[in-house]
Amino acid sequence: MALPVLEKKGAIILGGLFSLHDMVVEPTLPFTSSPPPDQCTRFNFRTFRWMQTMIFAIEEINRDGKLLPNTTLGYRIYDSCSTPHQALKAAMEFVGSEKSSGVEGETQSKGTCRGTVPAVIGDGGSTQSLVVARFLGVFHVPQVSYFSSCSCLSDKKEFPAFLRTMPSDLFQVDALVQLVMHFGWTWVGVIAGDDAYGLGGANIFANEVRKLGACVALHEVIPKNRAQTTISSLVSKIRSSGARVILVFAVEQDAAALFDEAVREELTGIQWLASEAWSTAAVLSTPKKHHRILQGSMGFAVRRAHIPSLQDFLLRLHPSSPHALADPFLIPFWEEMFQCSLGVQAEGQEHNVEGKPPCSGAEYLGSVTNIYSDVSHLRISYNVYKAVYAIVHALKAISSCVEGNGPFPQQACPDADNIQPWQLLHYIKLVEYLNSFGDEIKFDENGDPAAMYDLVNWQLRPDGEMEFVTIGKFDEMITGGKQKLQIQEHMIVWNGNQSKIPLSVCSSICPPGTRKAIRPNFPICCFDCVICTAGEISNQTDAIECVRCLPEFWSNTERTACIPKEVEFLSYTSTIGITVVAISLIGSFCTSVVAFIFSRHRATPIVKANNSELSFLLLFSLALCFLCSLTFVGRPTEWSCMLQHTAFGITFVLCISCVLGKTIVVLMAFKATLPGRNVIKWFGPTQQKAIITLCTLVQAIICTVWLVVAPPTPRQLMQRKSNLVILLCDEGSHVAFALVLGYIGLLACLCLVLAFLARKLPDNFNEARLITFSMLIFCAVWIAFVPAYISSPGKYSTATEVFAILASSYGLLGCIFAPKCYIILLRPEKNTWKCLMSKAATNKC
Repeated sequence: MALPVLEKKGAIILGGLFSLHDMVVEPTLPFTSSPPPDQCTRFNFRTFRWMQTMIFAIEEINRDGKLLPNTTLGYRIYDSCSTPHQALKAAMEFVGSEKSSGVEGETQSKGTCRGTVPAVIGDGGSTQSLVVARFLGVFHVPQVSYFSSCSCLSDKKEFPAFLRTMPSDLFQVDALVQLVMHFGWTWVGVIAGDDAYGLGGANIFANEVRKLGACVALHEVIPKNRAQTTISSLVSKIRSSGARVILVFAVEQDAAALFDEAVREELTGIQWLASEAWSTAAVLSTPKKHHRILQGSMGFAVRRAHIPSLQDFLLRLHPSSPHALADPFLIPFWEEMFQCSLGVQAEGQEHNVEGKPPCSGAEYLGSVTNIYSDVSHLRISYNVYKAVYAIVHALKAISSCVEGNGPFPQQACPDADNIQPWQLLHYIKLVEYLNSFGDEIKFDENGDPAAMYDLVNWQLRPDGEMEFVTIGKFDEMITGGKQKLQIQEHMIVWNGNQSKIPLSVCSSICPPGTRKAIRPNFPICCFDCVICTAGEISNQTDAIECVRCLPEFWSNTERTACIPKEVEFLSYTSTIGITVVAISLIGSFCTSVVAFIFSRHRATPIVKANNSELSFLLLFSLALCFLCSLTFVGRPTEWSCMLQHTAFGITFVLCISCVLGKTIVVLMAFKATLPGRNVIKWFGPTQQKAIITLCTLVQAIICTVWLVVAPPTPRQLMQRKSNLVILLCDEGSHVAFALVLGYIGLLACLCLVLAFLARKLPDNFNEARLITFSMLIFCAVWIAFVPAYISSPGKYSTATEVFAILASSYGLLGCIFAPKCYIILLRPEKNTWKCLMSKAATNKC
């Protein structure tokens, strides 16, 4: 059975495909008779307006006569019923075996054979266009679609004859991705319609946002059967995903099914993003039940235009007009528009079999306001208008071709009276002109137009009607570093009538001072904010990693900036520094007091018996030992570093040399009392001074060589994991430092051995015992010093050395001189030669 067709004869017939119905009711097949014809249902007023726009453009061109003088355009229009098989049936009608002949005017198909049309305008849906384009491409019949945006149709190998005035979804997706990135939404959901348009666009969008670091919270499909249980499950997934921004990439019928269920389940708080297919769909914006959830939605729509006289042309239709009977689509349109029946009413019945009252004949299209008569947002209608004019400009170029300068072999021109589709296709691809609205019309190598979109925001007017407010635009042709997407944010009203940008993230933004740590088994957008470790900073939000400060800098408390490290050394103001200075000065004072006591009592036996000259020299060296510890306190300089170890080494050798001299004197004194011994002459005052000088001179030579070859110098110790810059004195030569300490240790051990040998010599007050104890303390302190010095960090290593100096100095002062001062001051009765020389203690001694 032939398909219903609306046609008008002309010299050149243009084909038209429009989805005037939204679905087809498939009949039950009894298999006992021929199947009945498919029944198309749910008449679409918007698509009917698109069809009327094609007729308007053709009649406008015929009436004007400037583009195609002496040539009348005709049309042949079919209803594809929004289904691929109906679209394919109509496409087959466009390819006939012979030219049709008939009288001028509108007729309905009677099954006669028609000639092949030179070009087809349509179809609207991408799924239908895929089928039609494959078929027409075989015959090289140019097809110019006004609404098919699937990027798959840009493949010229598969669809060589397909062109369109609707931008490819690649550009729409680019605009949507830039919109998502502009507002910082990194956790978005994607809902696709189950067709080429929805699946293709949603997949491209999901892949692109992932490349830019965003994540897809959910990626679901609206089934074509629109089963409530499936869509209810889909709404539940949206609710549990946590995404506040959801892109619905689907045709308006699929989107309507989703939003009906969302209203039923009271899904609120979602910022919906619309694909171009429903971004200005009246079927969604008109029902007030959708207002609560769709208010604030935004999406991209193709550029609109105001077509003069189109509204009057749309309102001219009436069933009583002369051509109404030849229009198979006018009757269902009229009955659906006014909800009345134009059929014959059965006697005695108020309503016909469809339950609609009969039309009165007084119905008038101008009395109703709906999507059909609303010409304030002519977007797809404008695409239809451009498609007609693009083909006509190609026909004009053919008629203007000069023989001998043609584009075909032997520079031939097409036959204007017998234009072949493949010839017209060649000229359509070359179309480039500026139309009456100031827009440049041309096609790229893929048959796609320049992509220009308006960014629209769904806002409720005070009267409760939904308004599409243009808040920005996207122009793919903009180059030179300028932003393709321009948004006037102050004009936006978000979902819930909010003025604040909604936040849609899996994890909150990581503030400066933290970094993102990806959660295992979660998308990259789901992360934890981890505070930067000490010594590292991040001075931006959502930092991927923290940046380590330079060695001389450290992170502040907030971990947002590097600040100079705190300089640490053994200062006079620190607790340790004050303690060292106090102990050092007290030691020097005590040494001075002892020297004063010895000086006041230098004529007493106990002072004379212990070699007063060595005692005073020992006290002097001890005072220097106490004072040399002060060189370790304060900010290290070149002079203080050189003085520290050399002063310490020389003064301590001087001190130990004096103790060694006293030990030798004590030992030799008792040895000399034995019969036949005359060794005391070899250890007189001169020899003692020589021993002390020689021992000290060796240390002085070691220190001099040390200072000349590799002197100690100040050094900054900057550890990566410490917030301190430690100022200390570098030994310069570890060998020299070891020699200094080793030489002191050698003299101390020698002194200890000699004192130990003399500990049991007969004497009531044997100084050898005191020297033994002092050397034991001295050696114990410095043996303990070595591991403590190595393991102590920073200024504490310096403090360890200082306390070793002070401890050993106090040990010598206390062990050697404290008992003598005790006798001099508190037990003067023992300060006699008799008591000193007695071999056993008496009551008085």
